[in-house]
Amino acid sequence: MKVITWLDKHFEEYILIILSIVTVIIVFTQVFMRYVLGESLTWSEEVARYVFIWMIYIGVSYGVKKGEHLGVDAFPLLFEKKGKIIIDMIASFSFFVFAVVITYYGFDIVLKVTRESAALGLPLGWIYSAPVVGMLLTAIRLIQKMVRLVSEYKTLNDKKCPEQTEFQEGEIV
Repeated sequence: MKVITWLDKHFEEYILIILSIVTVIIVFTQVFMRYVLGESLTWSEEVARYVFIWMIYIGVSYGVKKGEHLGVDAFPLLFEKKGKIIIDMIASFSFFVFAVVITYYGFDIVLKVTRESAALGLPLGWIYSAPVVGMLLTAIRLIQKMVRLVSEYKTLNDKKCPEQTEFQEGEIV
């Protein structure tokens, strides 16, 4: 159970850290090779690009987990807490549907890709699977978020405001 809890808290973080380190090392090595040694690596630009693509899609999931995606907050400001939760649920569900559709059709594309990358000869299915994995992780994070929002909404519904309690008890304030 500790492993699952740890993965829930840190999975995307560590993948993003590792991918960032790999990108920095590859780009630094390429710059060093080109400007100091006068030679160039044929594969570095391609690997850096592919690692960056994976970082983008894993980063989408991480952004959902942390609640850091950009959003327009002018409309929700018009509502109280319950209204904000309902709007957040609608937005999260819409994003969930989008993530599932991208995952579904992306998986279909991954299965059909037969080409290989130019410099490495790496099957492009590995690169095309980045949106599938990223959106699948995003869908999981969105489910977690919607469960939390439903729980929060139920908690607000269970609480009675003082006016209702006093009215039900027949007291006049």
